[in-house]
Amino acid sequence: MRGAAPPQGAQAALRAVRLLKLFTPEHPEMLLGDISRRSGLNKTTAHRLLAALASEAMIDRNPVTGAYRLGPGLMALGVQALSSSNLRLRMRPVLRELASDSGETATLEVPIDGSMLILDEVTGRHVIGASGNVGTRWPMHATSTGKALIALAEDGLSRLGTTLMPLTSRTIVRRSDLEKQLNEIRSRGFAETVDELEEGFSGVATVIRGGHGEVLGAVSICGPTQRMTSDRRARLGAILCSVAEGLHL
Repeated sequence: MRGAAPPQGAQAALRAVRLLKLFTPEHPEMLLGDISRRSGLNKTTAHRLLAALASEAMIDRNPVTGAYRLGPGLMALGVQALSSSNLRLRMRPVLRELASDSGETATLEVPIDGSMLILDEVTGRHVIGASGNVGTRWPMHATSTGKALIALAEDGLSRLGTTLMPLTSRTIVRRSDLEKQLNEIRSRGFAETVDELEEGFSGVATVIRGGHGEVLGAVSICGPTQRMTSDRRARLGAILCSVAEGLHL
């Protein structure tokens, strides 16, 4: 289920938040005209909202080009949110143990707007491996964590976007193909991604639940496809399921 309907009188706040969400790794800086076009707001309204956000350091401007970008105030809020996340704090020892035992990177991820946000990660002992991705968001349909959540959360399918964009030649882009895979995930308890998010990258994941059985997020083990063979993915997936079942969050 998606978030509840916003309260009345919150239009300006919602518009400001949606402006912030326009900034992505693909579009880190935008001119006013681009922001107006992408948001569907006229330039006067967009400029007024941007000025308000800039007054709180949530938005900054490139002094050379005049383009807008996310500001230091928003970065500070992000750091504060990470440091105050109870789930992140409680899962940190689990990630350390998974990374130490497997030698691969272990991640904690949560769903947001049809994608998976990497809330925390602990790298393994190998020189070549996944790292430095905290705060990164990836499409749910291309990640092991996303597929685990889609399959194992009660409202998982409702979180999936309508268009499944290809990231590699192996990314699942047809909803019917993905839904076939979901039954396998439900049967074995964990999901896989093999060269679907990035060529040469593979991972396994399962969901973690709270005290009432609600899905809080997902935990994964990931690394180079060369090391993450089919047999190894099966072993690591079973380990993740066992660890997740023993959690008391």
